[in-house]
Amino acid sequence: MSENFSMTIDGRAVTAPGTFGVIDPATGEVAEQAPDASREQLDAAMASAQAAYADWRRDEAARRKALLAAADVMFARSEEIGRILTLEQGKPLADATMEVVGAGVWLKYFADLELPREVIQDDASARVEVVRRPMGVVAAITPWNYPLLLGIWKLAPALLAGNTMVLKPSPFTPLSSLKLGEVLRDVLPPGVLNVVTGGDELGAWMTAHEVPRKISFTGSVATGKRVAAAAAPDLKRVTLELGGNDPAILLDDADPAAVADRLFGAAFQNNGQVCSAIKRVYVPEALYGDVVDALAERARAARVGNGMDEGVQYGPINNRPQYERVGELVADAIAGGARAAAGGGPIDGPGYFFEPTILADVSDGTRIVDEEQFGPALPIVRYTDLEDAIARANGTHFGLSGSVWGTDADRAAEVAGRLECGTAWVNTHLALAPNQPFGGFKWSGVGVENGPWGLYGFTELQVIYRSKA
Repeated sequence: MSENFSMTIDGRAVTAPGTFGVIDPATGEVAEQAPDASREQLDAAMASAQAAYADWRRDEAARRKALLAAADVMFARSEEIGRILTLEQGKPLADATMEVVGAGVWLKYFADLELPREVIQDDASARVEVVRRPMGVVAAITPWNYPLLLGIWKLAPALLAGNTMVLKPSPFTPLSSLKLGEVLRDVLPPGVLNVVTGGDELGAWMTAHEVPRKISFTGSVATGKRVAAAAAPDLKRVTLELGGNDPAILLDDADPAAVADRLFGAAFQNNGQVCSAIKRVYVPEALYGDVVDALAERARAARVGNGMDEGVQYGPINNRPQYERVGELVADAIAGGARAAAGGGPIDGPGYFFEPTILADVSDGTRIVDEEQFGPALPIVRYTDLEDAIARANGTHFGLSGSVWGTDADRAAEVAGRLECGTAWVNTHLALAPNQPFGGFKWSGVGVENGPWGLYGFTELQVIYRSKA
């Protein structure tokens, strides 16, 4: 693939004074060049978004029509954009194509979502309405694991509400977002969506810029804290979707054979690079050996390879820093006495490939249990007392999501309700939908995305009070 990728500013293709290399994680080599935006180009993008806001906010019907048209583009060009996504992110082409299709699904959902007007008083003295107004320009910063879909999680509700946007993707995966800006130039009025690319410095410029009234960020806890600090002096509104260390608790009536496929799939989806994937599994002593064996069997059978190749289930880890971190956490656990029931190390050859790894005989206090690994390595922790398992599952700064598994669904639901997290699943995990709020407790985030609740996060409440006296 060799394509000239350009930024989108004021509806036009824009190059930059410099470029930076985008690495194909399947080879470890630079595959394409992306524009490296200057400070002046960011200013131009912000000015364009500010200018477009005045007209965009006025016509709700036009906004809905534009979102539907954008959805049609995603559906029609899903494989083309999917190939770009696989090149830069590493995930199998089928998964990348489905990510683009998912972006279309989210756009269609928000195109039809109601923007409510609530009458709270209408009597002889006054009519009082509560309405939701757009904020202005939104600065959106997206991560490298699902760059396109998570960009649309921000774009669709922000635009429906009447805001305009400047979008910056991760420098590890800028190409699919640049392509998004390109294919939507004929769908959205100039300035409604601007896409700029660059490194961490560009993100810092965005969060401190005087134009945006809202920052929507998905990424690490450490960076999220810096975003919040940068937004505070200007009292910018923020939505922060940060890390997770999701626990899965198996109850003593769980059937290992019946749940192993779903557990494995929810832990290793996107090669474990999902903020709300299962990151640690708590298993009662009596079931421990069977669960470890079942998950290890699936790890050994998994097909890992270049995402462009037919039949590959899991691609490489996206980038070298994350590849090295996963290796470090696995090595640390093994050095501390953990047993690699499957996998345990990198795969020889080019690229950032790592064996799907199941770690047994590991417990809380080990880094890979206590921290977010964000990769294809899963620790299995035994427990003897359910109350202790719940306490250990909750004993973390994270609180994104979690799940409980058992034959008695009512009992499992009761335990799930005690998890300190934004989403608690029963006998499943990673069941996400556009109409379902997604957010975290504690350090896992501020605010939510998706559903009407996510839409409301891109609005300000306004009271319209009409006196009849």
